[in-house]
Amino acid sequence: MVEPKSHESELKRLETLQEKSRSGGGLKFIEKRREAGKLTARERLDLLFDPGSFMEMNELALSPSTEFGMEEKRVPGDGVIIGCGKVDGRRVCAYAQDATVLGGSVGIIHGQKICRIMEEAMKVKVPLVGLNDSGGGRLNEGFPASRGVAGMFFRNTAASGIIPQISAMMGTCAGVAVYSPAITDFIIMVEGTSHMVITGPAVIKAVTGEEVSMEKLGGAKVHSEITGTAHFVVGNEQECIRLIKRLLGFLPSHYEEGPPVLPAADDPDRPDDTLESIVPADFRKAYDMREVILRVVDHQDFLEVLPKFAKNIIIGFARMDGHPVGIVANQPRVWAGSLDVDASDKAGRFIRFCDSFNIPLINFVDVPGYFPGIKQEHAGIIRHGAKMLYAYAEATVPKITLALRKEYGGAVMAMCCVGMGVDQMFAWPIAQLVVLDTATAVNLIYRKEIKEAQNAEEFRQQRIAEYDYKFSNPFYAAEHMLVDKVIKPRETRPHLIKALRMLKEKVRPRSARRHGNIPL
Repeated sequence: MVEPKSHESELKRLETLQEKSRSGGGLKFIEKRREAGKLTARERLDLLFDPGSFMEMNELALSPSTEFGMEEKRVPGDGVIIGCGKVDGRRVCAYAQDATVLGGSVGIIHGQKICRIMEEAMKVKVPLVGLNDSGGGRLNEGFPASRGVAGMFFRNTAASGIIPQISAMMGTCAGVAVYSPAITDFIIMVEGTSHMVITGPAVIKAVTGEEVSMEKLGGAKVHSEITGTAHFVVGNEQECIRLIKRLLGFLPSHYEEGPPVLPAADDPDRPDDTLESIVPADFRKAYDMREVILRVVDHQDFLEVLPKFAKNIIIGFARMDGHPVGIVANQPRVWAGSLDVDASDKAGRFIRFCDSFNIPLINFVDVPGYFPGIKQEHAGIIRHGAKMLYAYAEATVPKITLALRKEYGGAVMAMCCVGMGVDQMFAWPIAQLVVLDTATAVNLIYRKEIKEAQNAEEFRQQRIAEYDYKFSNPFYAAEHMLVDKVIKPRETRPHLIKALRMLKEKVRPRSARRHGNIPL
């Protein structure tokens, strides 16, 4: 006999269901995760959101499946927690997959819940954070679960360029559970405990006969250094949450908003006499471009993105005069800073992200050209290199370029010069803005004369000196309005900030076309 409803009975029923939802897969599975050094899904959300600000949604949603023993395995919430709250005082939506419930697998309701929070984030125009910990699609529920999975991909794509999307990989994620993060803007992996694979080691061995560990197949090192899938790697989950907060601090909530500005506590007119000693005037000597960036930006605070992938180019976020900026810089310590296939992909996508979210771009240029060789040609350097050209040409945010030393060949255009829509073009006095380096140009122009000269090397050196003085300098480029201003190295920061202030109200034209066709 069913007892009549009362406030007391229904409140008790609610509390029971809520307790089941909050317990996830149960104490046994929770303790097992803690032994592995992992936090629970709720503990992760508690670290992310300001105390008391998180509002959970659909906590009682339940899988409709009863086949394959699902009647006994179903848990309210269905293995994922969704909701909204505040992160450092700003509204954010998030989901956290709970691997204690059926391995965090994506079932019918699980997928629909994630789609629900994606829609909410787009509706209220706030960033979306995904704390991913899923073995993939839920086999117990069959093909109907694919609707939610496909819906996640569709909504990730719809949200792209509208709101920032950050994915943290908090465990071993496989199959469909890695493609949603792959569409988002940034991926963070935890060293030693997070993995991303399409198929696991067992399936690979069965199909191809290859034996490989999960770590070597899809660990943090693989995706941060080889595939370029993971933008950041951290040592533990607490550090992961701190990084998410730091990253959010550079980003606006949505595409119609400017990025968050901090009080300009670092003197905008601060000169720096160390820059000349950091950057050798001898072009044959390498240096670390990071040192230049750190000396120029506010408080030497630079958040580098993909630091171990395509190390010949540097990308990341910093602040100038309190305002967030995106940095793109050649790295002379690696291949002399030349561009290759991976560097073009890495920079091209970052440029497009910054343009999507109103973040000005500052380019530090010291580039000898595209990296030559059969391997690069066959890898598609023409197609991949064109991505940077397209990204810069399409970008309408303020674009400022500084030539420090080498600006050679087609790579000049790839780093955004006059003709590519740059707003302000600066150069140091030692910079060379030329089609080819002086020696190579002289060898080609005076090939016949050098061959016929009595003292070929002396003649060649004289021509190099003449060519260098006439053409291979920023003053010649400035004469032809290819450089807006030749600046002293020590005054780099003040000039960049003045340019940013001037461009603060830059009008961004709206295109009538649907979108262009970037050479993917």
